[in-house]
Parts: sequence; C-alpha cells; structure tokens
Amino acid sequence: MSSAEQTQPLISHLLELRDRLLRSMGAVLVIFIALVYFSSHIYEFVSRPLIERLPQGATMIATDVASPFLTPLKLTLIVSVFIAVPYILYQLWAFVAPGLYQRERRLVMPLMFSSTLLFYCGVAFAYYVVFPLIFGFFTAISLGGVEYATDIVSYLDFVLALFLAFGIAFEVPVAIILLCWTGATSPETLRSKRPYIIVSVFIVGMLLTPPDIFSQTLLAIPMCLLFEVGIFFARFYTRKETESDTVQ
Repeated sequence: MSSAEQTQPLISHLLELRDRLLRSMGAVLVIFIALVYFSSHIYEFVSRPLIERLPQGATMIATDVASPFLTPLKLTLIVSVFIAVPYILYQLWAFVAPGLYQRERRLVMPLMFSSTLLFYCGVAFAYYVVFPLIFGFFTAISLGGVEYATDIVSYLDFVLALFLAFGIAFEVPVAIILLCWTGATSPETLRSKRPYIIVSVFIVGMLLTPPDIFSQTLLAIPMCLLFEVGIFFARFYTRKETESDTVQ
C-alpha cells in the first residue's frame, strides 16, 4: 500500500473528529445562548445553600468591578457544558464505535450512560446533601470582630471544585468495571484489599475536597458504598480467557 493510500484513512478520521468536535461545541453554544438570559437566576440557585445559612445581615460580596456580570456568565457556560454532556458523549461514541468489537460495543454504551448518570448523581448529592451541611457548619463559626462575607467568585470556585470532586468520585463503579473487564484486577482481588482501599478512599477525599473533615467524610462514605456496587457489577463484566471477540 502506498503512503498516499495510508494517509487517506487518517485524513478522513481527522475530518470526522473535527466535525464531531464542532457539533459538540455548537450544542454547547446553543444551550448557552438559550440560558444566558437566566444567568443571574442560575447563580442564585447555585448560591442558595450558602445564602439561606448566612448570619442575619450578612450578604455575599463582589470584590471585582466585573464580577457581578462575568461570574454568572462563567457559571452559565459551565452549566451548558454540563447539560450537553450526553450529546458530547454520543459524538464520542459515534466516532469510536466503528473500531470496536461487538462485545466492546455492548460494554461501552451502558458504561457511557451509567457514567453520565453517576456524575449527575454526584453533583446532585453535593448540592442537596453536602452543601447544606458544610455551609451550615461554616456559617455557625463566628470569630470576634470578623464579619462573614463571601466573594461570589470565591464561592463559585469552591462549589465547582466540590461538584467536580463528587462527580468524579461517583464514577467509582465504572472505574472498577473497566479495571476488571480489562483484566487489570478482579472482584476477588478487590475484596481482599478492601481495608487498604477504604483508607485510600479517605485519603482521596482529603485531596479532592476543601480542608475540612465534613466534606472529606461526606465524599469518602459514598465512595466506599459505590466501591461495593462496582465490585458487585464487575463480576458480570469479567473477561473470560476462553471468550473471543468477533467483529460485527
């Protein structure tokens, strides 16, 4: 085969990848345009767990001139990407699916769906369970001569870090299934190392969350439970040595 003939498939794949990236970016842009009018309301919704627990007379503040305008827009863009994730994953799936074996296709599609759902669950858990607890604790701490006033940019960075940490942490079952399916480990091996994994989970919780014991513990406990869920489902995806893949 000549070099020109070898180059053609590569160029076609790159063109397809470009088209799918543009479609994904277009989807994010369309959602952003649809939501930009409500950017202030979106920020108010995200900041509600803190605002409802602020001491009487305390408010959030903006220390930069453009913060009241740019911060809600930044959040709206992130929310647009968040909403577009299923479509982005579909574009990724459509790009890689032709090169997968039949058994790999049966595995990847459910994992993509479940990983998206678990990430959403992690974000919802952070908002509805973790935020009320940690903000209630933080605002209850009072120091003499110190007025509680949180900058809107600092608050957004804080909650986005927690959203990302809990969203990733809830992907534990998917990670375990992939490790067992590729043969890197097995459910039996993971069960035997459960004590070490639990300790590691609390260390990960310490690294992924802000330096307070509440958010660390609230992250580690779901990860431990999801670890058990991952072990349970991993047995259905364990690769058998006698099994051979067939291309569809």
